[in-house]
Amino acid sequence: MAALTQPQQSVLRFIERELTAARPCPSYRDIAAQFGFASKTAAMDHVRALVKKGLLLAEPGKARSIRLAESLRPASRRVVEIQLFGSIPAGFGRDREQESDECVPVTVESIGFKPTRNTFALRVAGDSMIGRHICDGDIAVFEHGPEPRPGQIVAALIDRKNTLKTFVVKNGRPFLKAENPRYPDLIPSEELVIQGVFRALIRRAKE
Repeated sequence: MAALTQPQQSVLRFIERELTAARPCPSYRDIAAQFGFASKTAAMDHVRALVKKGLLLAEPGKARSIRLAESLRPASRRVVEIQLFGSIPAGFGRDREQESDECVPVTVESIGFKPTRNTFALRVAGDSMIGRHICDGDIAVFEHGPEPRPGQIVAALIDRKNTLKTFVVKNGRPFLKAENPRYPDLIPSEELVIQGVFRALIRRAKE
């Protein structure tokens, strides 16, 4: 393998740190801002050099596709991708806007379980779950399929509106409970469909 220049080493360490911390893949603009490059072209040049030297992988023309080469991924910190299907309200239920699908890179170590093909993620919008330490901008990871137990956090469709709440059963009737006293319980008048049971949280990066 060819030797790395000092800027290439710095860029590689930055990308490796971001990916192994389960944060979104840095864009060329992110890399340029991190190192004070005059434009993202310089960042692209460094990434291309690292790809050529076999340390990074990147798909041409695809945004945020930078990945660590297999040789840089310790077995316990292998990066896997979870589908990110837009956002989910943590407030009053509302129709979820259609958004472009993305992927969130994570490690098994960072989320505490091995994702399956039924694992998916949603970006939290709102503050109704702050009592369970889920904040606006966080990414919640769910598993589709399991029946929820009372007290578990769920992504749900209630009367055709999406929301993130705690699943509760009282007198045999299921409903959704917010973890913020500013919000009322949500009792279905027509239907309650559980789309996923909460498994892990990826904390929003602080500004």
